[in-house]
Amino acid sequence: MRVVLLHLKHALDRLGALLLLLVLAPAFLTVALVIRIDSPGPVFFQQERPGQNGRRFRVFKFRTMVQGAEHIGLGAEVCREDDRITRVGKWLRLSSFDEIPQLINVLLGQMSLIGPRPAGPDHDERYTLHQRRRLEARPGLTGWAQVNGRNLLSWEERIELDIWYVDHWSPWLDLRILLRTPLALFDTEGVYGPGGLTTDLGSSPAASTSEPPPDAGSAG
Repeated sequence: MRVVLLHLKHALDRLGALLLLLVLAPAFLTVALVIRIDSPGPVFFQQERPGQNGRRFRVFKFRTMVQGAEHIGLGAEVCREDDRITRVGKWLRLSSFDEIPQLINVLLGQMSLIGPRPAGPDHDERYTLHQRRRLEARPGLTGWAQVNGRNLLSWEERIELDIWYVDHWSPWLDLRILLRTPLALFDTEGVYGPGGLTTDLGSSPAASTSEPPPDAGSAG
């Protein structure tokens, strides 16, 4: 039954992504135009990341930083006052609208609407055997870790929440995450990490590897 429900979930993911892309098309095009006007460089930031079972795919995001930002400054880490973030990029990050192009990844079957967020390009190479279990699900636009603290949690804590999601997945859990996502987005405290710095995997103290409770973390 679980396999059948997962196939249905993925079919609904694609249908939902298509409908959302059609509805958001005017905003999508407007943001793309403003990005091009605001700073030189491409509209999209593209990066190869590990997907389900470690399969690589190219994730799409609206570009929020200067071109080549990953090779300058803090590199893979980002802070609230990071001078690599463009003027438009600050708004896109606060609203999380920079993630909307990932609807294309959902439409292509590389992501789900709900699931563990796509991790950094080399995170899977640094995972323990236990942490690799988060790759058993398709990456998502929003997920259990996003509605339980987002970037206020360390990567290790987010991974544990993602593994809990993999073990306890059900359509009702997805519905619960979907309903809580708007509250998480309105709480801008989770856009960056503690103290305004979003760290990379291994840059913050590791969280306990015990199973997190269903209501772990804050609602935002």
